[in-house]
Amino acid sequence: VQLQAYGGGLVQAGGSLRLSCAASGRTFANYFVGWFRQAPGKEREFLARFGYSDYTTYADSVKGRFTISRDSAKNTVYLQMNSLKPEDTAVYYCAADTAYIDSNYRQVKYWGQGTKVTVSS
Repeated sequence: VQLQAYGGGLVQAGGSLRLSCAASGRTFANYFVGWFRQAPGKEREFLARFGYSDYTTYADSVKGRFTISRDSAKNTVYLQMNSLKPEDTAVYYCAADTAYIDSNYRQVKYWGQGTKVTVSS
């Protein structure tokens, strides 16, 4: 499956952005899907996932502010980000795998190209 992530940009603290991840080649219905991010000098960090039976899980750092969702008709997964903080500045990646995606990014098979989010204070 090929993943295309987009929707990043520059936003002020307290603002919102919605990231999109479109899949081609395969339907997302056959994959576990998640979002990660990587800030400069830091390891890639798990943010949110669809697990078994589409159960959603979030990292503590984004719980209550970020929401993962999907539009099956468009074969697209979204990450709605609200109440953004300067520490949310990072490159955001969507991820997919036929296996359950846990917080260990090294085990994920498919990645989008990343979309940059910058939050100004």
